[in-house]
Amino acid sequence: MATWQMLMLQDSASPLMEQLNFFHDHALLILVIITVLVGQLMSILFFNKFKHRYLLEGQMIEIIWTILPAITLIFIALPSLRLIYVLDEVNNPSLSIKTIGHQWYWSYEYSDFKNIEFDSYMIPPNELQPYQFRLLDVDNRVIIPYEAQIRMLDTSADVIHSWTIPSFGVKIDATPGRLNQIGFSTNRTGLFFGQCSEICGANHSFMPIVIESISPNYFIKWISKTEI
Repeated sequence: MATWQMLMLQDSASPLMEQLNFFHDHALLILVIITVLVGQLMSILFFNKFKHRYLLEGQMIEIIWTILPAITLIFIALPSLRLIYVLDEVNNPSLSIKTIGHQWYWSYEYSDFKNIEFDSYMIPPNELQPYQFRLLDVDNRVIIPYEAQIRMLDTSADVIHSWTIPSFGVKIDATPGRLNQIGFSTNRTGLFFGQCSEICGANHSFMPIVIESISPNYFIKWISKTEI
């Protein structure tokens, strides 16, 4: 989860977020190289004698400053396109969960099981326990098994919401009348926090998301207890 004075991205908890972190570092390295190069060229101008101030054209330098940016864009575009394809891919999910955005809470349905559906409200500050997080914890968490492919189906009952878990690299719009989907998996157990990322009304800031990733054995036990 995000903490005070955090400047970088959250630690990844899914293969998708790991790839996003790698692409972030890759693009940042290219930007640093460009910044250093442009800064060096600008500093040279202060010591330039302007010997070629009457030069009207330079075919070679024009070819160079056209080809180099094109090559740079290719090095950014290729991994970006690959990453977009991976983010949109949903293959053979082990578990499907439907989430419905409301003003201002989330509803969840485990489509693969009977009678497993619940609403998830933010816990009011006056009801928080010492181990819970203010404005982030909910009364009913979404339980998923780790290292399993999850398909999240997303829609809304009223206005546009956005279901977001930063440490998973997941952000999907919940649009009224439409059903969006996204796939993800977690590579470790733990609690993962998110919030609605689309301004949806007065209480937009008070509809958090909490994912609890547990082992498959404990998940089966939770399913057995919940279905009863």
